[in-house]
Amino acid sequence: MTAKTTTDERVPHPGAPSSPEVPSGEGTTSGPGALTHPEAQAHPEAQAHAEAQALPEALSHLDALESEAVHIFREVAGEFERPVILFSGGKDSIVMLHLALKAFTPAPVPFPLLHVDTGHNFPEVIDYRDRVTAEHGLRLHVAFVQEFIDSGRLRERPDGTRNPLQTAPLLHAIGAHRFDAVFGGGRRDEEKARAKERVFSLRDEFGGWDPRRQRPELWQLYNGRHSPGEHVRVFPLSNWTELDVWQYIEREKIDLPAIYYAHEREVFSRDGMWLAPGEWGGPREGERVERRLVRYRTVGDMSCTGAVDSDAVTVERVIEEIAASRLTERGATRADDKLSEAAMEDRKREGYF
Repeated sequence: MTAKTTTDERVPHPGAPSSPEVPSGEGTTSGPGALTHPEAQAHPEAQAHAEAQALPEALSHLDALESEAVHIFREVAGEFERPVILFSGGKDSIVMLHLALKAFTPAPVPFPLLHVDTGHNFPEVIDYRDRVTAEHGLRLHVAFVQEFIDSGRLRERPDGTRNPLQTAPLLHAIGAHRFDAVFGGGRRDEEKARAKERVFSLRDEFGGWDPRRQRPELWQLYNGRHSPGEHVRVFPLSNWTELDVWQYIEREKIDLPAIYYAHEREVFSRDGMWLAPGEWGGPREGERVERRLVRYRTVGDMSCTGAVDSDAVTVERVIEEIAASRLTERGATRADDKLSEAAMEDRKREGYF
């Protein structure tokens, strides 16, 4: 049987020049960028350094998430005519704004901000919102739930919660300003309905979300096509977790409202959560107000956002708490998500964030 010629036993083509022999240990390489000088054999640390310099530097986990988000912001800027960023003064929208500033620096952010004000917001958060928008010279549109209640377009709920009432003012603002892309800070780890979201989430002419109409996003290719009257919700933080957000806040030294850190506050217990008393209707008869050391993991309407017992007064301590937690921030502290098994999905179908 005729033996096969191996790579090392190739027969040279007739007339081809023979390769010069290289003395052992001289002029050899051991990988990309390796030194070829004979001195490299005597200095292995120099050889290793040269090889390391030649290899591409791997992105860290946070760098990869940041790069993806920046790419999404720039993609929207090039593809849509009138984008807007939903900005509540909560940690996710703060990180989203920080990424937008990075995406377009040294130019200003080319989008305005939009906040749906329930009238039951934490004062610390509203103060932060106004300070940051003024600091960066940003345009801020505010849609007020109270105006819709006063005009009879909305009714107060018996439980006093206004978070579900945000949908109508939001959709009205989107239509009035003709926004065609709306950035939101939703993440897939927050809640099972949000786990179904695409980065580019198509909404119909009524602002409704239909999971069957969502498009595949292979290789980070995003399809922003939409018919007149429709718009697209865009979620740059889709692949982030709560822990990622806090680690990024630590790395970038991002300022947050003080309520995200442990502080003393008057609260009362309802349905296993510590709620803050306020004009919205809490506490009820029999609900005792007490002063506790707490912080907030997520920030929404005061009537449905619960605090957690905590002594975490620094970013490092907050990160330790989150790493040990087995509940998402919405699952642990948002009463509006507990109204039914599919509360979030039902609201999203109606046009909610």
